[in-house]
Amino acid sequence: MAHDSSYTPNSGFERWMDERLPIIRVGSDFLTFPTPRNLSYLWTFGGILTFCLLTQIVTGIVLAMNYVPNVTMAFDSIEHIRRDVNWGWLIQSMHAVGASMFFAAVYVHMFRGLYYGSYKGPREVLWILGMLIYLLMMATAFMGYALVWGQMSFWGVTVITSLFGALDQVVKGLGNLLVTTIRGGPSVDNATLNRLFSLHYLLPFAIAGLVVLHIWALHVVGNNNPTGLTVKKDTDTVPFHPYMTVKDGFALSVFVLIFAWMVFYAPSYLGDVENYNQANALKTPEHIVPEWYLLPFYAILRAIPSKLFGVLAMAAAIAVWFLAPWLDTSRVRSAKYRPSFKWAFWLFVISFIGLAYLGAKPPEGWYVFWSRAFALYYFAYFLILMPLLGLIETPLPMPNSITESVLGTSGSGSGAPAGATASPEKR
Repeated sequence: MAHDSSYTPNSGFERWMDERLPIIRVGSDFLTFPTPRNLSYLWTFGGILTFCLLTQIVTGIVLAMNYVPNVTMAFDSIEHIRRDVNWGWLIQSMHAVGASMFFAAVYVHMFRGLYYGSYKGPREVLWILGMLIYLLMMATAFMGYALVWGQMSFWGVTVITSLFGALDQVVKGLGNLLVTTIRGGPSVDNATLNRLFSLHYLLPFAIAGLVVLHIWALHVVGNNNPTGLTVKKDTDTVPFHPYMTVKDGFALSVFVLIFAWMVFYAPSYLGDVENYNQANALKTPEHIVPEWYLLPFYAILRAIPSKLFGVLAMAAAIAVWFLAPWLDTSRVRSAKYRPSFKWAFWLFVISFIGLAYLGAKPPEGWYVFWSRAFALYYFAYFLILMPLLGLIETPLPMPNSITESVLGTSGSGSGAPAGATASPEKR
């Protein structure tokens, strides 16, 4: 929710700056932004994701200074970075592990939004911007994985780019045109690597731009909260600083500890052993799999025998997230008060994790059966259960306000927690 500015310039310079570029006012208003008082640690992942993005951009810029986008030198240039460049081993590990940590955090952020109905009005634009960020993240991560130019990278690019060829069945010549344009020729070669390197460097800045819009949209409509209730009075909120900044800071510290453990003790744990072999167009790996964060969609792709319908299903599995605000017919936002929807949600989480597991397995036998079963429920959740449960489900009783959900009373006062209105030395 937008709020009136409480900033007052305290000096001549601040007044002069405020009349010309009110950046100090923007920062002050950001810190005093009214935030629902009942936000849990699940709401700290927005700040964590900002940290991840900045980490990826900074480490990526340094790596780009030493990386050689040439098919004969790309693989060796990464080894050069790790072995010969000062602190190269640390920067490369931070970038590689950072991609996985980035996606782990974004999945928590997305599923939290899905559980608590953060996609419902008036936050539709906020949700769509978030999904656009996720879409660009997947594209950027795929291109970055290709730059390693190991066996799995090379064949992953070969398989994924060839999928566009299925569009020839829709419009004759379209698929081949797209494949040739993306690859820069009939096959994956030096032109392909240069295209992917250029886009991989560019897209993070596009993501940063969308993040600014995402935060802007958040400050227009305000945060959702575990109850899903709209802020009704001052007692429902607290200033973002210090209450949320302290919580965000603590959560970020824990996240950084896990991040550091992965960087120092298991930097290659989530990688594929095949990618430690240089790309060889004459030798195909036994199983071609993408990075773990793309596996659910890869499993959906392989679950369908038809190449064209598999590609369409994979695209639809991403596109359907954009439609969530209009597919959910319930007037209640939070699954906390929707018993049937809560079961449907957790089954959806299980199906998503199941698809991730099956995406790394060979497409045969029971793996294919369960991939199809989970894929079926994946789409049923959005296209059947979301609209249907909103019409037939009886929600649980809800509190009258956010304050009541926290204190069990209607509440009164300025909106700060008990004991927070006085300065520390006077409490």
